[in-house]
Amino acid sequence: MNAERDLAPLAPGVVRALTDKLYEKRKVAALEIEKLVREFVAQNNTSQIKHVIQILSQEFALSQHPHSRKGGLIGLAACSIALGKDSGLYLKELIEPVLTCFNDADSRLRYYACEALYNIVKVARGSVLPHFNVLFDGLSKLAADPDPNVKSGSELLDRLLKDIVTESNQFDLVGFIPLLRERIYSNNQYARQFIISWILVLESVPDINLLDYLPEILDGLFQILGDNSKEIRKMCEVALGEFLKEIKKNPSSVKFAEMANILVIHCQAADDLIQLTAMCWMREFIQLAGRVMLPYSSGILTAVLPCLSYDDRKKNIKEVANVCNQSLMKLVIPEDDEMDEAKPSMTLPAEPTSEESLSKPETATSGESPLDVIALNQPLSFPYSCERIQVTLNLDGIVQVLDYHLSDTSIGMMTRIAVLKWLYHLYIKTPRKMFRHTDSLFPILLRTLSDESDEVILKDLELLAEIASSPAGQTEEGHGLSDGSDVRPGPVELHVPARAGQLSSSSTKGLECSPSTPTMNSYFYKFMINLLKRFSSERKLLETRGAFIIRQLCLLLNAENIFHSMADILLREEDLKFASTMVHTLNTILLTSSELFQLRNQLKDLKTPESRNLFCCLYRSWCHNPVTTVSLCFLTQNYKHAYDLIQKFGDLEVTVDFLTEVDKLVQLIECPIFTYLRLQLLDVKNNPYLIKALYGLLMLLPQSSAFQLLSHRLQCVPNPELMQTTDNTKPSTSFKRTAASNIDYTELLQHFEKVQNKHLEARHQRAGRAEQLDRRVVL
Repeated sequence: MNAERDLAPLAPGVVRALTDKLYEKRKVAALEIEKLVREFVAQNNTSQIKHVIQILSQEFALSQHPHSRKGGLIGLAACSIALGKDSGLYLKELIEPVLTCFNDADSRLRYYACEALYNIVKVARGSVLPHFNVLFDGLSKLAADPDPNVKSGSELLDRLLKDIVTESNQFDLVGFIPLLRERIYSNNQYARQFIISWILVLESVPDINLLDYLPEILDGLFQILGDNSKEIRKMCEVALGEFLKEIKKNPSSVKFAEMANILVIHCQAADDLIQLTAMCWMREFIQLAGRVMLPYSSGILTAVLPCLSYDDRKKNIKEVANVCNQSLMKLVIPEDDEMDEAKPSMTLPAEPTSEESLSKPETATSGESPLDVIALNQPLSFPYSCERIQVTLNLDGIVQVLDYHLSDTSIGMMTRIAVLKWLYHLYIKTPRKMFRHTDSLFPILLRTLSDESDEVILKDLELLAEIASSPAGQTEEGHGLSDGSDVRPGPVELHVPARAGQLSSSSTKGLECSPSTPTMNSYFYKFMINLLKRFSSERKLLETRGAFIIRQLCLLLNAENIFHSMADILLREEDLKFASTMVHTLNTILLTSSELFQLRNQLKDLKTPESRNLFCCLYRSWCHNPVTTVSLCFLTQNYKHAYDLIQKFGDLEVTVDFLTEVDKLVQLIECPIFTYLRLQLLDVKNNPYLIKALYGLLMLLPQSSAFQLLSHRLQCVPNPELMQTTDNTKPSTSFKRTAASNIDYTELLQHFEKVQNKHLEARHQRAGRAEQLDRRVVL
């Protein structure tokens, strides 16, 4: 009786019926409660109404007895029906106990709770919106309920709540976003489906601008896009597609900068759909936001560059990545070279909640490099609505990423080409800033010359040529050359000049008289030194690609400067065998390459002081190889000196290699390159030393095919008596040229003997070492 009195104004019969196990009896009790509450409403007796709700909540809905809880739920629903429009005044008291029952272990009870809440919400309609977050939280749990009846009931309630939100203009989006951001990371398929369905609904409501809060949920959406369920992936694709359409319609109101890093991360996802979608978003962001995306360039490149080497299985991703790469490159302008890096642009504070979502384990992709999230260290927000606000290009970060990808041997060919194109573009657009990075880039660019791909080597040479010829390389005197990491002055190498053309005093006579090189900077000479060092240490590169590399450089840079500097460097080369091989390679290029036609013509005539100085410089290095020295004399029409050199060959050690080179020279004489020389054989009187030199070569050769070839050629030389003309007073052009040349041939001949003596000593030393080694092996 005490319990019954405590539960007043509920009649004892009503109390007994509410706790009955039969649903029909509980329903009859609910009708009585509805009638009772209606009377209180008519009397405006709010205290009694609150008391009834409290009893139904505390004594029934939250009771330990399951039947009592069922009675409490149907009683609270009855109260709501009785209250009608006034139920909004008591919603907190009505909803909370029902939501508590959502967690009940009994599935039937959870179903009744769902039914009760449906009736409460149906009566209250828009009044429930202030309690939307707790309702959404409860529904998100029921969406993943294992019981199909409970799930079905929750779907009915969910549809009702969506109708209410859609027709209302008082939805509190700001208060809802934190809950949505939290729930969006659920791994349960049904919960994810529930979340996406709500995002689609909110996106469709004109009065709700979900786009403003897209940075809060974008990462979660991309996570859901990787769900195993095709249906959920499709729903997520639709949601992301709708957002992208809205972004394209209203780009001025989009927070591009806050979402840039999210896209960078998902552009590196292992899942193809996530990666392709994120890459498509990135393409649109770069095209719509423009230079606002520049501060995130390093992160974007980290994500985009590897995709450029994808095969046809990921053709779509590759194509979109290529567009992203090209669009981003276009954003770098010459003005970026002038902006002061010490003054950062205006930035908006990054939202910590966004970073928290990015730091979740789900966002990490296995196998990422340490640079994959390099952009996260940059400001997360930039002004995006005003183009006049300066945006700073983070060149250090970009170069770091490019260097990393160029150094990685596992990176595909197309990626390496893209990296080299980027570096070339940066040297063109921002040379002043880029030259601060040249010393760190130089070693890897030289190593790239050993790449398997000709196309990669071509791009690498274009970049090196730009570095070597850029005027920006002259602005900071001696900058970047003091570390000595690549160039150590010594007996083998020259000191690198601070400016182009200012070579060391020990350089060959007349080197300063080569064409004034305003287009060459201090890195040009450094490049030549290191290129020869690379050829020396990697002979296979010299054999397979040496001629190709030097010929391309002659197209990209001044051929005379290249030959002049290489000859000067080789003059001081201690490895005499390499010097001889390198000279032979350079000589073959000089005599046979179409790219060097003008240089050959310049040397053939020796009309200018520059051409004569070049000849002297080349000659001194060409002395490392006797046969190439003779061929240089043939090219420059110094036939008497050629004859004098051949006379010296009798004092040299004649080897098989030596005779092979003489053989090749004879073959060259028969080529179009020496057409003028063969025609000069007609003028026997004025070219006696040419004939003597050729006979000298003939005497050097054993009876071979080359001997027969040269012998037949000399047999064609006409009788000088038959070739005489009436005009014998005209002086010879060849003597006229020789007299004007002012070249000290005696000194050159002495230099030749000196160099060849060094080679003889070196060969004897090598032979001695080999003999000692053989003796040790025998012992």
